[in-house]
Amino acid sequence: MAEPKDLKWDNEGLVPAVVQDASSGEVLTLAYVSPESLAKMQELGETVFYSRSRRTLWHKGETSGNTQKVVGILADCDRDAILVRVIPRGPACHTGACSCFFEPLEGFEPAPPVSIGSILTELEHLIVQREAERPEGSYTAKLFDQGRKRIMQKVGEEGVETAIAGVGGSREEFISEASDLLFHLLVALRVVGASTQDLARELGRRRLSGQPARENADRPPGGTA
Repeated sequence: MAEPKDLKWDNEGLVPAVVQDASSGEVLTLAYVSPESLAKMQELGETVFYSRSRRTLWHKGETSGNTQKVVGILADCDRDAILVRVIPRGPACHTGACSCFFEPLEGFEPAPPVSIGSILTELEHLIVQREAERPEGSYTAKLFDQGRKRIMQKVGEEGVETAIAGVGGSREEFISEASDLLFHLLVALRVVGASTQDLARELGRRRLSGQPARENADRPPGGTA
């Protein structure tokens, strides 16, 4: 296990820090840390970097509210860079984008589509924003205005429509309905105070504990249902 003193600090006393969303795996930004910022990060449990332009410590989200909860830090094999795994509370980029990395570089093949995890995380952030701001004309804001019961009804309706599409619809129809179901499920998670991170922890717990699948758990011991 590496200690901060074991890192290979550059001539300015810094090492680069790659910041990664712990839920989706998406790379959010690249920053730099000093021994002081790393100590402050450990104290606060949130990302604190060193701003090379301002030459001072920078607590990410201190003014915007878009803080990043640190859930783990790994040093690379050469110990001259670190990976900071976080749970972001809002977009990482000052432009409002989820990640600072979004502009294709000319002359290179387009990047492959982002993962489902990063899409769900970005959508989850948008849902939180819609709940707080309630902009006029927003479907998501309207759902929150209608309340918890209506939101849960929509989850049920979308679930039925997804099942119907799966039985008698085309592949495209099923994907469309399943996408609607996932969106409404994210809204439902928000209204009960849960998140995709809670789902990830529960699914991870089941996988690590070897908990049987529902169809096996429903069978009586020593027999068949």
